[in-house]
Amino acid sequence: LIELLIVVIILAIISAIAIPQFSAATADAQNSALDANLASVRNAIEQYRAQHTGFIYPGVNASSGGTCPAGATQGTGEAGSFQAFRDQMQFASNARGQTCSVAGGEFRFGPYLRQGVPNEPINNVATITVTNTGVPIVPTAAIGGWAYDIRSGQFVMNSNAVGPDGRAFSAH
Repeated sequence: LIELLIVVIILAIISAIAIPQFSAATADAQNSALDANLASVRNAIEQYRAQHTGFIYPGVNASSGGTCPAGATQGTGEAGSFQAFRDQMQFASNARGQTCSVAGGEFRFGPYLRQGVPNEPINNVATITVTNTGVPIVPTAAIGGWAYDIRSGQFVMNSNAVGPDGRAFSAH
């Protein structure tokens, strides 16, 4: 009976040490995924800006127009909208920012994110709040998803949640 009691105490000590390590590993993995997603999308935004007339950020120009090849679909987003940003990241585009589902002809740029904008990994939310202010984005709620400003090109996690390390997730 004493041996069994000692084994139970040893298992309790081991679990008290191991369980917090697993939860910290989960938070570290989420932080790493967040950093990777932010870097990927920010690089795509900068590449788009470098290739388009007037060094504009995605979402500025209307994405419909131009002549798509037969059987291709034109982008439908209006300037300043989430749909324009999404189209310009996922579809091929011309120098004016107009988009087409098939690359070729005047649509020689992109796509920049073939799988689309990834979900934000902390809250697993895919929404993007698009603004046109040029003012730095300061998330005010823990709603999750992404926030993007088409005037400044700033792309951040749209949350003021704090991780286990005490650092705001959106500050990455």
